[in-house]
Amino acid sequence: MVSFVNSLVRAVIESTYSYLPDLGPFVATILGLVAVAVSLWLFVNWFYRPMGERLKPVLETRDEIAILTHPNPDPDAMASAMGLAHIASTVGTDATIQYPGQIRHQENRVFRNILNPDIEQISRVDEIAADDVVLVDHNTARGFEGSEKIMPIAVIDHHPGNGTGLDFTDKRTNYGSCASIVAEYLQDIGAIPIHPDEVGEDTENVIDDAVDTAVVQPNIVTGLMYGIHSDTNRLTSGFTAADFDAASYLCRGVDETLLNRIANPEVDTEVLDIKARAISNRDERASFIVSDVGGINNTDAISQAADELILLEGVTAAVVYGSCNGMTLVSGRSRDDRVHMGEALEAVAAGMSEASAGGHSRMGGARFPLPELATDGGNSESLQGPPPEFADKIFSALEGDI
Repeated sequence: MVSFVNSLVRAVIESTYSYLPDLGPFVATILGLVAVAVSLWLFVNWFYRPMGERLKPVLETRDEIAILTHPNPDPDAMASAMGLAHIASTVGTDATIQYPGQIRHQENRVFRNILNPDIEQISRVDEIAADDVVLVDHNTARGFEGSEKIMPIAVIDHHPGNGTGLDFTDKRTNYGSCASIVAEYLQDIGAIPIHPDEVGEDTENVIDDAVDTAVVQPNIVTGLMYGIHSDTNRLTSGFTAADFDAASYLCRGVDETLLNRIANPEVDTEVLDIKARAISNRDERASFIVSDVGGINNTDAISQAADELILLEGVTAAVVYGSCNGMTLVSGRSRDDRVHMGEALEAVAAGMSEASAGGHSRMGGARFPLPELATDGGNSESLQGPPPEFADKIFSALEGDI
């Protein structure tokens, strides 16, 4: 952008001198300075445009885009993709929402079943719906064959990472949710959330200046609101003023009936059983808890169990892990300023091949192959779960010793 402005300034100055030779050098110089001032004004005006306005031209120059979520999309990812697809529709761009993993967590399934986002599962890079890809709620494509070939045109995320978009990058790690960012885009472009009672009405009776604005339907608004609530634990953890502002903007169009159905789903019996095991098997050391829940089928119950343990009185950090299909899955929660959960789990995973870990200061996750966790000389084929030393290593990471 800077080089473009410089070129524009030079061109304006040169044309001023070439077409106004009879005005004298003084007048030509004055006009040249005016041209520079105008060019700088245009640059500053562009630079300080709201991000939603800066995203629109990136989308409207494409006939179609693929909006890609992280492998196992949660409400924040799905809602952000829905909101972005709506923005694309306002500029005449077709958008297809895709994900490479599974929608397993009961909260995620309920969100999908109730709001019914048009979302497709993929397993290979050649299944992506368009050449131009936008990543939401993550900044590096992963979880499918050929993901390393993806060069996204845009990245919209609130997680740390090095991924960037070719034409647009907006990573706000201080925001509690990606849905807050997308809601802000909608506000930037003048979109108005409409209440379920207003659906089907003449929008000119709902909003002023309807020609220059776009309404946002209640299912998208409700999804974005729940995405914010989900990633900030109902605006009680990891939130910022921006998350509250986004929720305030969306509030007008929320379908309370749908929101209640998503927020209060029926509980799977295995989830309750795993929560009970997490509590009964917990190992407490000072204000930290680590719990091995053993073999599991519902892998998303690990994070739900961690959510329960962190609520116990006197507990400032909790980690739960269980084993499934040759992997140990770990989920951690922290309300201790001394413990950055994502970094702690990364420290545990350091040096282990095929292990992965990461997250925020308040929550994190990890995956470890069971053979890597076997003790020296142990029979990894018969190993049902990680050895006791694994819990010791987690405690050490929480304490900052590794």
